[in-house]
Amino acid sequence: MSRRAAWGLGALAGGVLLVVLINAGRQDVALANSPGPVTSLDTIEPSLLNQAMARVQDAARSQLPVNPSGLETTSLTAARFDAVKPMLGQAEARLIGIYQLISQGQHREALALADKLVKDHPNFQLAHLVHGDLLSLQARPVRQLGDVPDTKALAASQQLSTLREESRRRLLALTERPPEGSIPTQFLTLAPQSRHAIAIDASRSRLYLFENLKPARSSPDADRQPRLRLVADFYISVGLSGIEKTVEGDKRTPLGVYYVTSSLNPADLPDLYGVGALPINYPNPLDVQRGKTGSGIWLHGTPSEQFVRAPQASDGCVVLSNPDLERVLATVQIRTTPVVIAPELQWAQPDALSSDREQFESVLEAWRRSRSEGKLTELKGFYSNRFSNQGRDLAQWWPRVEGELRSTGPRELAIKDLSVLRWNDTDDTRVVTFGEVAAGQSRGVTKRQYWIRESDRWTIFFEGTL
Repeated sequence: MSRRAAWGLGALAGGVLLVVLINAGRQDVALANSPGPVTSLDTIEPSLLNQAMARVQDAARSQLPVNPSGLETTSLTAARFDAVKPMLGQAEARLIGIYQLISQGQHREALALADKLVKDHPNFQLAHLVHGDLLSLQARPVRQLGDVPDTKALAASQQLSTLREESRRRLLALTERPPEGSIPTQFLTLAPQSRHAIAIDASRSRLYLFENLKPARSSPDADRQPRLRLVADFYISVGLSGIEKTVEGDKRTPLGVYYVTSSLNPADLPDLYGVGALPINYPNPLDVQRGKTGSGIWLHGTPSEQFVRAPQASDGCVVLSNPDLERVLATVQIRTTPVVIAPELQWAQPDALSSDREQFESVLEAWRRSRSEGKLTELKGFYSNRFSNQGRDLAQWWPRVEGELRSTGPRELAIKDLSVLRWNDTDDTRVVTFGEVAAGQSRGVTKRQYWIRESDRWTIFFEGTL
């Protein structure tokens, strides 16, 4: 985008960008009729931009301290920004730093940083929009927000609407933060082998990357409470038609618990996918049970002419900026990294999940005991009539279990490196991954099971070996 085009967009958007950005969803702060013109970068009177910043900061402070999702609502103070900054993508951190300077009345400093940001990232449209705001203030008075001919406003209305929504979601993620030590409630237990985990909040266009702090080697009886540290937090785009994918080609992003299955070489991909791609295992067994179709759902980057996409713009994939994706690619491991995609994440302290974790693990322990003792009838009671594995129902699959247990006889089996991920929508389900190791052996097989609560009983509707 040229400086002339950026100037036009900036004048068109005016301070509305900053209002929507920091207002975190509150649409009642109407600044279009704010009194007093803005004359220049050196004006002594508060500018419309400063008034916008002040009003929306006050609005943030007036909100309830506890968000229904478990997030904390807070003002974007300098201290808060300094704490969050290391988790953000570098370009986003620079953009928010410019907003901080604007809020402090340091317009010339903000313009200098904005000028450098758009030169470093010439395809970052939102940065150009902010740059245009600052250029407009330097060039002429801004007597009202969107002080341009109506014809120009109409011509760019869709683009401006999209950029304002992107900016709103970016700052919403900074003014509503996970409390220290909290985790998404899907993570009941995470094995040491899963060194990282990903959680995506579609409502906030946000991807959260966690490091698993559990020691690589731990005893079977070790505390299974998850120990996750939030290490990165990125803006993302989802499907053009939104979320909850059901059929091939619906341009929606699936919801559920998935795992990264591979990492694709960018040299083998079209420019559309940017610096690489991480496919996930959609459709998973729960999706298959529900008759969902489609494939090729990836976490991937952006084409060279784009820095990011609009909040809803993909064919169903989760899309990050290329610099942010590079950080993810350098961090996560294939096959062991879970990816939770939720309409809105719910956050809690790990000990608040203890009851759910212990209740389910008691059921899993009963399954282990029945299998160890070779009690076939009792063991079969843990499997759902809806069971399916690669097209085989329970009647077709069960003879393999019987044959295996009769050939080995009763033997003590241990469950090691357990991960339990919860997915609760119309059904209450668990995605369970563990190592099954016979007594006297140092290694065994890795299994994944999908459990569902049916009539107050937990049953298995999928089981397979990884």
